[in-house]
Amino acid sequence: MRQNLHTHTTYCDGINSAEEMVQAAIAKRFDILGFSGHGPVKDPYAMSIEGTRQYVNEIQMLKEEYRDQISIYLGVEEDSTNRMWLKEPFEYVIGSVHTLSHEGMTLAIDYNRGVLEAMYESWFGSDFRALAKQYYADVAAMKDWDEVDIIGHLDLITKYNEDESFIRFDDPVYVSYACDAIDAFAGKKILEVNTGAIARKNRRTPYPYKNLLAYMHEKNVQIVLNSDCHDAAYLDCAFEETLKLIKECGYRSMMRFTGNGFEETDIELFE
Repeated sequence: MRQNLHTHTTYCDGINSAEEMVQAAIAKRFDILGFSGHGPVKDPYAMSIEGTRQYVNEIQMLKEEYRDQISIYLGVEEDSTNRMWLKEPFEYVIGSVHTLSHEGMTLAIDYNRGVLEAMYESWFGSDFRALAKQYYADVAAMKDWDEVDIIGHLDLITKYNEDESFIRFDDPVYVSYACDAIDAFAGKKILEVNTGAIARKNRRTPYPYKNLLAYMHEKNVQIVLNSDCHDAAYLDCAFEETLKLIKECGYRSMMRFTGNGFEETDIELFE
């Protein structure tokens, strides 16, 4: 069982067309490929309103064209700054926080290290704990968003923290904010294990960091493994190593999408 539900294309900030992604998934022997274009926001990385219509139509077409080779699903990545409220026409929704706001200004936390550093210094007085407090509060706010199925890249604010130059991954105050968000989602949402930062050479391990993943297991939080793919070459980026980490943190099952919802599946079927 090979599945990826977090996939971007040229409709937003991916470098491959939707059909190129499908063909790559088939070549890599995926069983399930879910597309998750960035829902419309005021940013060039996201789909436009018209682009979203074209995206929906093309994914539906590809679903039919390749139905004998792979299961294709139509999803969307909903940004916290532009709630959609309704799920239709999408089959599943990934809810993500990509930005923080301060005094009328909004900046992306994952655009590049320089932007994050400027935010960290000017908005939060070089106090990463304060930044984390606001970020995880914004993440946790999606706990009651009924249309959201999956929470994307939980600790995205640590994308540029591989060297722990912003904060130690085991800092107790930082960890408490992250765990508060995990507590908010327990029993409500699926959380994503995301290898996207590995593909982009910013981290050696997936989101979330292993201490948070272990805490998620303690709280019986269900998970999916996704690559947050923007480049077809990395569709299965670090899946083998990440599955080992997931098992080391205690997980024995993950969720797979069936088209009629999510189904808990023995982790051995994903190996």
